[in-house]
Amino acid sequence: MSTYRYPVHVTGDLDEPLSRWLWLVKWLLAIPHLVVLFFLWVAFVVLTVVAFFAILITARYPQGIFDFNVGVMRWSWRVSFYTYSALGTDRYPPFALRDVPDYPAHLDIDYPERLSRGLVLVKWWLLAIPHYIVVGLIVSGTSYVATTASGGEATVSTPGLVGVLVFFAGVLLLFTGRYPQPLFDLVLGLNRWSLRVSGYVALMTDVYPPLRLDQGGREDDGGPPAAPAQPTSSDPAWTDPGAGAPPYPPHT
Repeated sequence: MSTYRYPVHVTGDLDEPLSRWLWLVKWLLAIPHLVVLFFLWVAFVVLTVVAFFAILITARYPQGIFDFNVGVMRWSWRVSFYTYSALGTDRYPPFALRDVPDYPAHLDIDYPERLSRGLVLVKWWLLAIPHYIVVGLIVSGTSYVATTASGGEATVSTPGLVGVLVFFAGVLLLFTGRYPQPLFDLVLGLNRWSLRVSGYVALMTDVYPPLRLDQGGREDDGGPPAAPAQPTSSDPAWTDPGAGAPPYPPHT
């Protein structure tokens, strides 16, 4: 097991029971969130540019900008979890940048005390290319040009893997009322991969995203190793630390 957790933390709990049909209209219910998030993401992009120059000069990500940008990602993840990136809950997402403890989806990013001035120049485009390819398949799918019978050309697009899996989850909900846990775990793993990459290319960490699929609603990629248990007097291996030590000098 790894001895640390990646700085971008993404969790989600399957919030059953789920409605058989509500997922069909969540696109409509989410419109107020999408309108607000449009403006929040415009601000996110502008502030990330500001953070870029701040890191280049000071090697630090301004705390206020960092907290705001994490809040935008957190809000987006809750809406995505509710809608067509996961369909993991029927609870309407709160309009909030802060974490909402009783909501089933959470995102947080560890604040970096210092960031590399050199990496900030290349990590968001050059170093992230392998992840861009993977995330493109996860989220956007593929497109290709096909020749039609009349000799013309047509662009054919296929949906991303998350979209396909969530569609199957919706069909299963519609006919069985159940969301299979293994399917949910896979969907969460794919979303986690994408969000880790988002945090990295948004300059919020210098730790390269792992090229692995961590499935499940809860992160299971380790953590600081537990401190070794201290022996007690009831342990056969325990010895009195004072044994053999010279006695205290007498008081005068």
